[in-house]
Amino acid sequence: MDSRFGTIERSVGPNGSQLRPIRVMIIDDSLIARTVLARILDEAEGFEIVAKASSAELALAELGSLSVDVILLDLEMPGMGGMQALPKILAMAKSARVLVVSTLTEVGAKHTIAALQMGAADTMLKPRSGGFDQAYRATLLAKIQALCPNLSAADSRVGAPQAARPALAPKQLSASKSPRLLAIGASTGGIHALCILLRTLPREFDLPILVTQHLPESFIPVFARQLEAASGRTALVGGDRTPIEKGQIIVAPGDGHLLVHERNGKLVTGIGHFPVPNGCRPSVDPMFETMAETTDGRALGVVLSGMGRDGVEGAAKLVAAGGSILVQDEASSAVWGMPRAIAEAGLASAILPPAELATRIANHAKAAAWK
Repeated sequence: MDSRFGTIERSVGPNGSQLRPIRVMIIDDSLIARTVLARILDEAEGFEIVAKASSAELALAELGSLSVDVILLDLEMPGMGGMQALPKILAMAKSARVLVVSTLTEVGAKHTIAALQMGAADTMLKPRSGGFDQAYRATLLAKIQALCPNLSAADSRVGAPQAARPALAPKQLSASKSPRLLAIGASTGGIHALCILLRTLPREFDLPILVTQHLPESFIPVFARQLEAASGRTALVGGDRTPIEKGQIIVAPGDGHLLVHERNGKLVTGIGHFPVPNGCRPSVDPMFETMAETTDGRALGVVLSGMGRDGVEGAAKLVAAGGSILVQDEASSAVWGMPRAIAEAGLASAILPPAELATRIANHAKAAAWK
C-alpha cells in the first residue's frame, strides 16, 4: 500500500503451520533497516513478520486489523515519529510489546529512557551500516523471545498443554523490624513499572530508595533525572561512600553493583565491580545481600519486570535476615522472569502491580514505624 506517509507491506504466515510463531511488526522509515531486520527474522524459526511500515502514520492505520506480539519501532522518523506515536501504538496494540530499535538508543539516551518510561518494553541499538552481524542477530532474537516467553518454538504448538505453575502463596510482611531503606531491582520493562511505583508513593514516605536497573552506563545519568521528575525526589547516581539520606533516590551506576555499607553509624553506598553468578552488572543480588547484612534485615526489597533470575539470591538473604521482598505481578510485567523466580522460591510477601506495591510499601512502613 502506498500513500503520502510511505509504504506498508503485509506478510502471511505459512498455511497449516503447527507452530504459533511470534508475530512481529517492523516500523522504520529506512528501507535498508526494514529489509535487514525482516531477513534476520525470516531466517530464524518461530517468527512471523505480519507487517512492515515505513511511517508511524501507516502503522497506526494498520494496527487495528493486525494481531501483533512484538513491534520493532524506530524513534527517529519523518512525520509523526516514533516518540509521538508510541502512546497511540501502546493503546491500540494493548497486548503487544514494543522494542525500540533506533540509532537514538546510543546517541539520544534521553529519548530512549522516555520511551521506556512511557511503556516500551526494551531497547536495542540499530547499528550503522555493516553492523548487523551474527552477534546483533542473536541479541535481537533473544530480546524478542524474552518478550514472548510463552511463544517460543519449543512450547508454542497450538493447543499444546501448558505446564501447571505452582501456587504462589505470599509470605507475611515482616512487622518485627522497622525498615531503614527500600531497594528496588528491575530489568526489561522495569522503567515503566518503576515510574508508576514512584509516582504512587505518598510524599510522606521518606525512606531512602536504592535502585538497580539493568541499563548501559551511558544511560544512567539520564535515567536518574527521569526518576527525579517522576518521583519529585532528589535522585543521583551512587558512588563510593555516597551518604544514604531520607527522601533520596540513589541509582546504581551502569558499570558496577550498588552496595550498602555502614560507616560511623550511617549508611553509605559502595560500588562493586566483581563478577556475580547471574552475569549481570549492575546486579540486584549484591544490593540486597549487603543491605541485609548492614541493616540486620531492617529493609524492604522490590523486584519489578525483568528477564532472568537476578535478585533471587539476594532476596533469600534479606528474608533470612528478617526483611521483606515484594514483586510485580505477571499481568503487569513486560517479562515476568525476575519477579517469578522470587515468587516461586516462596520469598515474596506480595505479588502486585506497581501502584498497589507502592500502597503496600507505604502502609507497611507507616505501620512498622509505630511499633
